[in-house]
Amino acid sequence: MGRFGQGFKDIVALVTGGASGIGEATAKRLAEEGAQVIVTDLNVEGGQAVATSIGGEFQKLDVGDPQAWKELVEDILKTHGALHLVHLNAGVTTSSGEAGDLSEEFDIATMPLENYRRVMSANVDGVILGARACVPAMKASGGGCFVATASAAGVIAFPPDPVYTATKHAVVGFVRALAPLLEPHEIMFHAVLPGVVNTNILASEFATEARAIGIKVMEPEEIADSVIHAARSTTSGGLWLCLPEQAPYRYEFAPVQNLGMPEPE
Repeated sequence: MGRFGQGFKDIVALVTGGASGIGEATAKRLAEEGAQVIVTDLNVEGGQAVATSIGGEFQKLDVGDPQAWKELVEDILKTHGALHLVHLNAGVTTSSGEAGDLSEEFDIATMPLENYRRVMSANVDGVILGARACVPAMKASGGGCFVATASAAGVIAFPPDPVYTATKHAVVGFVRALAPLLEPHEIMFHAVLPGVVNTNILASEFATEARAIGIKVMEPEEIADSVIHAARSTTSGGLWLCLPEQAPYRYEFAPVQNLGMPEPE
C-alpha cells in the first residue's frame, strides 16, 4: 500500500501555483480529504482566497527563488512539524509576461529573453528547487510524496510553444531520474501529464473556442483527481497521462538497448 493508501487525513501538504487552475483544484481536494494545506502563489489575493475557502493557509512564493523555498520549508516545519505531500504545480507558458496567450505564432528569433527566463524559472527551477528544499523535510517526516505537474507536452512535440515543451520534457526527465534515488527514504515522486486543461495558462476564451471546433478540454478538477491517484500509487516514478474521458494511466518510454551501462537489478 502506498503512503496515502488510507487517505490524507492530518497530513501536511504544500501546493504551488495554488491560486487558480489545477493547483486550486488540488488544494481543495486535499482539504476535503482532511489534509492541512499550505497554498502558495505569486498571486496573493487569489492564493489567500483559496486558502481561506479551504481552511488552509497561504504563503507568497516565487518558486524560482531558492532562498524563498528555504524560508518556506523552515516555516512549515516550525508551524506543523512535518511535510508529507508536495504538489509542484506552478507553471507558465513562454508567450507572455502574463498568464496565458498561446494564440501568437512562436518565433524563436524574436522571443523576449525575459519570457524565456520566466518560463524556465517557473517550470523547471520551480520543480528542481522545490524538491531540493523539501526532500530533507520529507525525510524527517518519515517519507511522503511529490507530484509535479508536467504536461502531455513533456512526452510529445508541441510546436505552439517549443520552450514550454522543453521545460515539461525537463520535468519528466527529472522525475524519472530522481524517483529511484528517493525510494529508499520512503519518498515517492510522480508527474501528471495533462492534455488541454481549462486554466488561465491558456489564451482568453481558448477553451470555449477549442470546444467549438471539437477539441476536448478538461477541467482542473479532473487533474486534481489524477494528482490524488498518483499520490496513492504503490510504486514511484509514474508519468500519469491525463487525457479526456479516460482514467489516468502510466506512460512508459520504449527501452533503450546497448547503452553500455549495467542493467538495473
